[in-house]
Amino acid sequence: MIFSTLNVLRSLRSAALPVIALLAMLYAVTPDSAQAQQFDEGLFDMLSWQNAGIPRGGRSTGVAGSDARPLEYYFGAVGGGLWKTTDGGSNWRPVTDGQITSSSVGAVAVCEADPDVVYIGTGETQLRGNVMQGDGVYKSTDAGRTWEHLGLVETQNIARIRVHPDNCDVAWVAAFGQHSAENPERGVYKTTDGGENWELTLFKSDKAGATDLVVDPNDPDVLYAAIWEAWRKSWGMSSGGFDSGLWKSIDGGETWRDITANLGFDPADPIGKIGVAVSGANSDRVWVIVEHRAAGGVYRSDDAGDSFEYVNDERKLRQRAFYYTRIYADPQDEDVVYALNTGFYRSRDGGETFPQSIRVPHGDNHDLWIAPSDPDRMINSNDGGGNVSFNGGESWTDQEYSTAQFYRVITTNHEPYHICGAQQDNSTACTPSTGWGHLSAAGGFGGGGAGSYYYAVGGCESGYIAPHPEELDIFYAGCYGGSLSRYDHSTGFSRAINVWPENPMGQSAEDLRERVQWTFPIVFDRHDPDIVYTGTQKVWRTTTEGQSWVQISPDLTRNEPMTVGPSGGPITLDQTGVETYATVFAIAPSPHDPNVIWAGSDDGYVHVTRDARATSPTWDRVTPSDAPDFVRINTIEASPNTPGKAYVAGIRYLVDNDRSPYIWKTEDYGETWTKIVDGIPTDDFIRAVREDPTRPGLLYAASERTVYVSWNDGASWQPLTMNLPVTQVSDLVVEDHDLVIGTHGRGFWVMRSIGPLRQLTEEVAGADFWLFDPKDPVRRFDNAVSIDYILAGDAEHVMLEFMDASGDVLASYEASAEDDDEAEEAPQGFNPFGGGGNQAPGLTAGSNRFRWNMRLEGWTDFEGRIFWAAGNQGPAVLPGNYQVRLTVDGESMTQDFEIRMNPRAVADGITVAELQERFDFAIQIRDRVTDANEAVLRMRSIKAQIDDRIEQNDNAELAQLGGAVSDRLSEVEGEVYQVQNQSNQDPLNYPIKLNNKIAALQNLVEGAETRPTDQSYEVFQTLSTQLEGELEQMNLVIQQDLARLNELLRELGLEPIDTERLIT
Repeated sequence: MIFSTLNVLRSLRSAALPVIALLAMLYAVTPDSAQAQQFDEGLFDMLSWQNAGIPRGGRSTGVAGSDARPLEYYFGAVGGGLWKTTDGGSNWRPVTDGQITSSSVGAVAVCEADPDVVYIGTGETQLRGNVMQGDGVYKSTDAGRTWEHLGLVETQNIARIRVHPDNCDVAWVAAFGQHSAENPERGVYKTTDGGENWELTLFKSDKAGATDLVVDPNDPDVLYAAIWEAWRKSWGMSSGGFDSGLWKSIDGGETWRDITANLGFDPADPIGKIGVAVSGANSDRVWVIVEHRAAGGVYRSDDAGDSFEYVNDERKLRQRAFYYTRIYADPQDEDVVYALNTGFYRSRDGGETFPQSIRVPHGDNHDLWIAPSDPDRMINSNDGGGNVSFNGGESWTDQEYSTAQFYRVITTNHEPYHICGAQQDNSTACTPSTGWGHLSAAGGFGGGGAGSYYYAVGGCESGYIAPHPEELDIFYAGCYGGSLSRYDHSTGFSRAINVWPENPMGQSAEDLRERVQWTFPIVFDRHDPDIVYTGTQKVWRTTTEGQSWVQISPDLTRNEPMTVGPSGGPITLDQTGVETYATVFAIAPSPHDPNVIWAGSDDGYVHVTRDARATSPTWDRVTPSDAPDFVRINTIEASPNTPGKAYVAGIRYLVDNDRSPYIWKTEDYGETWTKIVDGIPTDDFIRAVREDPTRPGLLYAASERTVYVSWNDGASWQPLTMNLPVTQVSDLVVEDHDLVIGTHGRGFWVMRSIGPLRQLTEEVAGADFWLFDPKDPVRRFDNAVSIDYILAGDAEHVMLEFMDASGDVLASYEASAEDDDEAEEAPQGFNPFGGGGNQAPGLTAGSNRFRWNMRLEGWTDFEGRIFWAAGNQGPAVLPGNYQVRLTVDGESMTQDFEIRMNPRAVADGITVAELQERFDFAIQIRDRVTDANEAVLRMRSIKAQIDDRIEQNDNAELAQLGGAVSDRLSEVEGEVYQVQNQSNQDPLNYPIKLNNKIAALQNLVEGAETRPTDQSYEVFQTLSTQLEGELEQMNLVIQQDLARLNELLRELGLEPIDTERLIT
């Protein structure tokens, strides 16, 4: 059987080539079957994605609140959907997951007439290099519970949505349009029927869209709109042109008048981005903040836009104008106005000065909503998310939610592994996948919880991270400007080891000696941990931890002159490193041959060298012949299974709005390529492809919206979305038995125990039932072993038996269609204290997962039992080989698995013999607790029977003798168990008794991976002796007093007391 072979392969991981060759034979498919190899999701939907944190927010450009609901707010994450709070920002939750098809929410508006009506606009208009596109407008009429798509798909990027204050069916949309191409779907749209129909009422040109829109708070027929001529391409951006301007409507947006000339600019000068605001206290007062070379700054009108006064030219308000340029009026004080930039500024003199910088949780501010009736209540958005204030910005809610934007993901060789990435506008971050709870006093890992533990590893927001494969405290990490650091986590020391440490800030790519991208590759050699590679427009190698670097390639880029010039546009240059182009963007050393390295450039070239260890390696350009110009070679995957084979993922969405997926495969070192994108939507481009190292041809692809899987080497693809929200998947890694992804808007996610994906074949899919080979669990890292199986149809009876290597059954669990208990809806095998729980295998057709907690049966329990520090779980079984047998309606299938020793215990010198001693002692403890509890059950049974007999006969002697027996047994019971306990905290008032004390010993004994302490045996012996005394006293009462009682019962013609019956 193929799965028996996989068990053998697991033990041969170090013998890479024999394993690979064997797997290639096992999974070989004919061309015809390969083309058709698709599997129904129901065969593997026992798998799911788990959010792994980190609890830190990412960029938001749109927020909203409600004047009528002071605790209800929304923020749009540019890569993570819409989030909502109903408790003033203490807790946030996503409300669009599974309901919208764009992760980027750039605008949000709540209707004041009915706060249940919420509109959102998708896409992003702050033109960063990592900008994301949307697919139009959505509306909710139930405060975010459900959503309806309202169209405007081709607008792609929406800057603002405004809703009529008295009529929720009337709304306006400021649509910027496409980032990298001209298109006519730009400007201001209006609907009067709740979004069923839209009319483009303000259109300037195919290259200029609306970027700001404001409704007069006192007259909704009066609106102001800002039009912006701008674009973003892979090699740069441009802000400003002659189509930018300011417009006004006095008829509810039906018609518009260009009032740009009222600002007084020279018509020969281009205008950049514009922000506009109207005072709620005085509709004649209008502020404009404008990007302009000679006269940029804040303008104020006191005649509703007929004329403007230039009141402020402070550069702090208009630096990096393309990314900010936002201004907001206080709703009640005509002299108070706010401007957003890197800082959050307030003016109290009508905009003439902005002396006050309001401290917010994160910099780079993008939006602000102020409650009309209470100006101290507001929500702000920035590059860290949304935050709420109730005191005018004196304090803010935090940003502990998982909307982090990661550029890449990498895993470490810790066991269990850590997940690492560089977060946009934040730091690098690594977080344990599981098994490291001792590092966090707050507890919790992943899922975005406040207690999640994570740490920075050098570098900064934009770069790759390369964890050392052997020295696990060493990390190499990048940052913009070509910064590269070597970081030692054991000391906290970081050292700059830039290839060319000349700061390039503000320079064009054409002026740089070494062109280094915002996100440049840093990778370890796959054969020598002393070798690290990185890229400029060339490939570089260090063998000295960055003390020196050796150039091992020429310029491997296209280096087209039009792509390396100044970036920013005709008014304000913006050259941070995002715009540095014609660089090596991907480097992939071969895992098979140290002389083979693949390299890809952001301007569309693929190269390979096959003599990388030579003094001067030679490089062959092997770009796929059908690769379009300027496709960014985002990721190259050197096949972990096959020499000479590689996969290339390219993106081109910022070139002519080309959102097509590009994946190529070569099996001959790039001499020929095959494009492999069948099954992927034509507008869902791919950022990374990885091959599963255990199964040749099993591929995973990271797209702008989700994850895809292919079982036939890319001949066809299907979604692996499952429960993953729509989000940009920026990168993915196959790590051991898990699939790990980094997203650009929802943090890290993990699909654990992907064995079913690896083992799925046509034979499996066609079987009546199938038991997958389980992942080998590690003690204390895995609190259960996951048993996955599929049923072709609903079963009448299912049994799972867990056996030792000899076949002796240790635990068994079964379910029947006739069993009424199955109606209880509880997760299969769930127990928050280590698996187990509702031990009922699933009976339903499709995939099923059962979790065995790797423990034997616990002690005998009784109803109402309350213990302190002693849960009823049986002893943990020992490391070793085990079997699981699945029986479905009389037919069986068996798989082997191994419970592995914890590597930390091994490192501490712990042996299996010591764990055997622990196990044997835990068995003694369990059995002794069972003795105590069964005594309680026996005594309670006897007392209940005595009560029954007394009710049947009013004989005075019976009442007197029966009462005496019950009293004596109650005395014994009270020493064995604390009978006064009625709630979980009662043991603090009523001292625990013998059965609880003995049971609590098991927690102590099994709390460490080592042999029990000597004093544990001593305490057990003391308590066991005391228990034995109480049991002897119980038996004495039964043998003497109860015997006399039974004689009396027989004389009265009543049934004697059954002394062996137990009440459960």
